[in-house]
Amino acid sequence: MSDAAEPKDRTQLYLITPPGIDLETFPDRLAAVLDAVEISCLRLRLGSQDADAVARAADAVRLIAHERDVPFVVEKHLALAERLGLDGVHLEGTRNVRKARETLGEEAIVGTFCGTSRHDGMTAGEAGADYVSFGPVADDGLGGEVAELELFSWWSDMIELPVVAEGALIGRGDDPLAKLRELAPIADFLGLGEDLWAAGDPVALIRQIDAILG
Repeated sequence: MSDAAEPKDRTQLYLITPPGIDLETFPDRLAAVLDAVEISCLRLRLGSQDADAVARAADAVRLIAHERDVPFVVEKHLALAERLGLDGVHLEGTRNVRKARETLGEEAIVGTFCGTSRHDGMTAGEAGADYVSFGPVADDGLGGEVAELELFSWWSDMIELPVVAEGALIGRGDDPLAKLRELAPIADFLGLGEDLWAAGDPVALIRQIDAILG
């Protein structure tokens, strides 16, 4: 993530791959989105736990990201991030943050998903995380707890560590970007994932989102 410890005044876009990608078609879709707007970081999120499959996807995606100077991190696979020389890793929770920092070094990006827990977010920062993410920001149909606007507002006021809002950012109905508009002033990064890729035209949608951010 570009200068993760020093977030820009303008909320930045953080891109997350869908959990299943077709390596024949996804690279072109990804390239088109990365060429459309400025992206601060790209995260590889795959549902597969097969290390070889993740490594193949990482190789294909990394090339596209680095051609555009977009930092590239992989979700959960610390060993893979080290082996492939990726820019960093995105973890879940606080357990391995310190280990990731020690393993990957001070220049690497280490981020972690903390659900709705302020405590976990602060613990992650103390352990060396460059950023934390909270979410989902609306009901995603999975029955979990929602990260309310108040959490991001409090974090923005009280904590310097950058925060990513992710999960269900794009809604349905008359104004699908309403939640995104509410979060833009109080989150450092907006994490766009499946909700973006499910759109009929991800390029047009991300341009619309980027315009909202000013």
